Amino acid sequence: MPDITEGSKAPAFDMATADGGRVSLDGLKGRKVVIYFYPKADTPGCTTEGQDFSARIADFEQAGATVIGVSRDPVKKLERFRTKYDLKVILASDEPEDVTEAFGVWVEKKLYGREYMGIERATFLIDGAGVVRQVWRKVSVKGHADEVLAATKSL
Repeated sequence: MPDITEGSKAPAFDMATADGGRVSLDGLKGRKVVIYFYPKADTPGCTTEGQDFSARIADFEQAGATVIGVSRDPVKKLERFRTKYDLKVILASDEPEDVTEAFGVWVEKKLYGREYMGIERATFLIDGAGVVRQVWRKVSVKGHADEVLAATKSL
């Protein structure tokens, strides 16, 4: 599993988005990128996280950052998720599963004694040159968007 740490070059990505487009690291050169990984669209924690980032989208844009939420959900599900909650962040589908692998967030999880593979809730702040400047792993949703915004503004 890759260990993406502060100072690492961010893995390249190119994913389909909920609005029918695509988003890539190359296409965002020169901009800060906040890429957050969440387990599953339209579940309580993931919905709250998307709403929190969406509520601050103007502040992220003012700080020169693009915010991308990534799950392995298909694009159609992401479209419904975005519409249902009026989410303002870019929602990207890693259905091919290569981006979650590249960022090292596809991990073994345990729930009620059962082990399974899933997405670790994690966020990466990438600078305009494609270098990872901050990493949050095993994210707790409450207050997270504010913490990421503060780090983005100071970058």
